[in-house]
Amino acid sequence: MRLLAALLVAGSGCALPQEQGSERAAGGQAHAPVNVIVLFSDDAGYADFGFQPSVEADMAGLTPAIDRIAAEGLTLADFHTSASVCSPSRAGLLSGRYQQEFGHEQNLPVGNKQSGIAAAGRSLAERMRAAGRTTGFIGKWHLGYREEDHPNRVGWDWFYGCLQGSRPYTTMEQPSALRVIQENGEPTPEEGYVTDRFGDAAVRFLEEHREDPFFLFVSFTAPHGPLQARPKDLERPELARIESARRRNYAGLVAALDDNVGKVLDALEALDLAEDTLVVFTNDNGGQTQTGAMNTPLRGRKGMLTEGGLRVPAAVRWPSRITAGGVSQVPSTTLDLAPTLLAAVGSKESGDPALDGRDLLTHWTARAEVPDAPLFWRQGGSRGPRAVRLGPWKLLQEERDAPPQLFEVPTDLGEAKDLAAEHPQRVAQLAALLDAWEEGLVEPLFGATQEK
Repeated sequence: MRLLAALLVAGSGCALPQEQGSERAAGGQAHAPVNVIVLFSDDAGYADFGFQPSVEADMAGLTPAIDRIAAEGLTLADFHTSASVCSPSRAGLLSGRYQQEFGHEQNLPVGNKQSGIAAAGRSLAERMRAAGRTTGFIGKWHLGYREEDHPNRVGWDWFYGCLQGSRPYTTMEQPSALRVIQENGEPTPEEGYVTDRFGDAAVRFLEEHREDPFFLFVSFTAPHGPLQARPKDLERPELARIESARRRNYAGLVAALDDNVGKVLDALEALDLAEDTLVVFTNDNGGQTQTGAMNTPLRGRKGMLTEGGLRVPAAVRWPSRITAGGVSQVPSTTLDLAPTLLAAVGSKESGDPALDGRDLLTHWTARAEVPDAPLFWRQGGSRGPRAVRLGPWKLLQEERDAPPQLFEVPTDLGEAKDLAAEHPQRVAQLAALLDAWEEGLVEPLFGATQEK
């Protein structure tokens, strides 16, 4: 695994890592300290945002704030998560490592004490803090219930959110310790709509740290179930005309998500922070069609290793560095965020071989070419489904005792035409890559695949 990780880093085609805190742009010119914000939605559909080419008609006008990020920045058109369900996806992103390396391969059962994110080693938050950033995490955690897995113990200076993977959007009479919204370990009163609370907390963080370089991760629960939309959203004409009650309530969750992304973007403008803040928007896994999401034109949904379970909407904005309106077709995943974001703040750790992703900063900012590198997926341990992507080709083995399928993804987003019989050498090459990657993995430490 370390050899594969090194190849990923070496093949990124990016500039040499900068000194921590150097804050120098390409060409050596100094610029203001860089802030980083990640806006993370939950279970949203691939076709449910206006900036997506395949956006569904009923959602086309519901996400003006999120669409701004793409219009004013770069759309990542071939972007994936490292897992098709919530908890391992987050574990990969916030460790910068394939989560299968430390046993975090499935969704974390409620109250599980076997393991958590601390098992991954040095976290992205700890790396960012070492690079001089004040760190804040808001929203859904779902990365461990042991004391050592608490956000404040793994690099986050401020935590405002819930430990469990989901909770109602409305107030709870007696919330459990895992579902109550806490602030640095202390429970907060049950009041207000949860998506609004997370958006307001993000604005509060920005206002309190406007003078400090920061790294803020906003982990919205929306539009994950339960389907509890704000009444005012259901009264909007564009929602009222949606015939399906499930889809209408889901759309209401997306509308509230967008409103609160808008709060964050507006606060950046008001505080004069927008130019030097790198904003990333993406989703935690493929859309959950069972609660109303749409993944057109992809096959499958959350929980699968088809594109519908892994490919997610994504866009990045950095007005002082990223040219507006671009589209990247480079296959990439959430594992690439750690080295790329660390490079953006000038951290030497962007080149740490322990990170399994690639530094894509010069591709984002200067459209530098990115050599092909393998992207891997596995779910359920050594007997579960697995997949690998290299360039345009994806090998998918949904059952270990079944022949693998081969798809040319850019021309077949729906994975409708299996080309394995036509390209046996390509199948053998990709299968060998998967076998080599799996040698560095461990079996899952917990096995729940359904989120509670």
